[in-house]
Amino acid sequence: MKYLLQAAIILLLSFLGEALHTLIPLPVPASIYGLLLMLLCLCTGVLKLHQIAETASFLLKIMPVLFLPAIVGLLAVRAQLLDILIPLLVILAATTYIVMAVTGKTTEAALRLERRKRDA
Repeated sequence: MKYLLQAAIILLLSFLGEALHTLIPLPVPASIYGLLLMLLCLCTGVLKLHQIAETASFLLKIMPVLFLPAIVGLLAVRAQLLDILIPLLVILAATTYIVMAVTGKTTEAALRLERRKRDA
């Protein structure tokens, strides 16, 4: 019963994200709205981590399986992808580098702030 309740909480936040996506005319995916709602609930204490931890952990463990339909879809358009393979690889490499650099700099800044707070 505990897992069913945790899944219901996660699904509720996901559905609320879908509703926000419908109501707000911004090019933001509904899943991002759902994740932001979950973050807001966790940060404000409306939702405690232990209330969703087991189901969230399970979903993270099976995440690779959830990508299978997308991979099969890519295989269906394999010929079109081969036509744009080089530009696609360049874009993937560039965006991966950018994400890694921004993540690293953000982590450094967060650690610096934490160190300053601790030393003060």
